[in-house]
Amino acid sequence: MSILDGILGQVTQNVDIANLAAKVGLSPEHVEQAVQALAKFHPMDTDTAEGAAGATGLPVEKLQEIIGHIGGEGSLGHFANLLKGDGEGVLGQLGGLASGFLGGKS
Repeated sequence: MSILDGILGQVTQNVDIANLAAKVGLSPEHVEQAVQALAKFHPMDTDTAEGAAGATGLPVEKLQEIIGHIGGEGSLGHFANLLKGDGEGVLGQLGGLASGFLGGKS
């Protein structure tokens, strides 16, 4: 199970990357990229799906479909907060942990 699967599990039930990929007709790798891009663009002052489409090259319609399966914009916002890399989210905590291993933090 990937980190994204664990985070998606906290946001919505019965959704994981492989299952989501099968539902929208994309590879799990494309869906993982899409979910990360959606989380990145959600807090920005731009259309979330259009921003993610520009970053991934995936069609806006597929990204909107993924948003729907995740549970809509509200769930996407919760997912983005869990994922953010500012030290509070999973990516921030992993970055801090990696930094500690590499001598950046004591």
